Amino acid sequence: MKYDFIVVGHGLAGAILSYTLRKRGHRVLVIDEPRPSSASRVAAGLLNPVAGKRFAKSWLADEFIPAADAFYAELGTHFGRELYTHRPIYKIFSTIEEQNTWMAKCASEGWQDYILGTYTQGASQPAVQNPHGGILIGRGGSLLVAEMLDLLTAELLAQNLLLPERFEMDQLQLTGQGVRYKNLEAGHLVFCEGFQVVNNPYFKWLPIQPTKGEVLEVQADNFNPDCIYNKAVYVVPVGAGRFRVGATYNWREPNEQPTEAGRQELEERLSQITPTPFRTIRHLAGIRPAVRDRKPLIGVHPQFSQLSVFNGMGSKGVQMAPYLAQQFSAALAGEAELLPDIRISRYLSLYYDYLKHQNTQL
Repeated sequence: MKYDFIVVGHGLAGAILSYTLRKRGHRVLVIDEPRPSSASRVAAGLLNPVAGKRFAKSWLADEFIPAADAFYAELGTHFGRELYTHRPIYKIFSTIEEQNTWMAKCASEGWQDYILGTYTQGASQPAVQNPHGGILIGRGGSLLVAEMLDLLTAELLAQNLLLPERFEMDQLQLTGQGVRYKNLEAGHLVFCEGFQVVNNPYFKWLPIQPTKGEVLEVQADNFNPDCIYNKAVYVVPVGAGRFRVGATYNWREPNEQPTEAGRQELEERLSQITPTPFRTIRHLAGIRPAVRDRKPLIGVHPQFSQLSVFNGMGSKGVQMAPYLAQQFSAALAGEAELLPDIRISRYLSLYYDYLKHQNTQL
């Protein structure tokens, strides 16, 4: 069987890329081993246009957010199911210094479309502890990631476009026309493996740091379900009085096992946001692919033009992936060029170092 593309991995990045390629008319086969603890399924699906304690507008927010809005709206129409919900994000000031940092920043241009309000004293947010106030952020929201993946998986299975199995690297052959995998052929193969790219012999030279994140799902019946909250952790409504709370960051223990320390940290952080009683229902852990410069890793292999990688979006995948999938799909068709900041060629020196190391092992 001949395909235009084989996509390895069907987490958030792989699912959005494969759907985008199919919408462009390409015949796409996805190979993915189902993993309930994958980072995409653990994540709360947050889209937040403001980044970090420095209150910086997220990188390329003006490009990423409209593309994400349009993509998730179209996907919701396609499946007849609302998957993405726009919600304001209340970012709570932890200290008076944070408040001062924001007040110095907010006068700059470019914020008008994103900030709904600034509160220098506690806002009238029911059941929220915010003595120093905070900012109410617009154009944010949350995606039902697991539900989206389930719908796309079912569609692929119904069309015989998904192999639900582990990709066997030793079965991959590179040919003059593309790639051959077992009895399948394709013009191009894209790896969307998340943190597991560190084991990929073609792309293990990329600077991916597997980073463990733990998340709680809690029941809090008296907490406001119409807003996302952020103070050291996020609190994202997921329906029926439940909220996702996360996430921890742990690069020292890259495994998918929840820990008691992680649970205690998240419950304590949530208690600092609200005095509302809550009950922990689920405790999850996943591993996300963090990158040294916090920019995605996308592009064609420097030596083998049949192979590409689409990776490294970390905790910003919901926000970045739709725009980047559109751009990468166009680039693969020769219709556009990738943004310089996301090209894997920026780490070409690491590839040459990797080759040099490999040669010394022979």
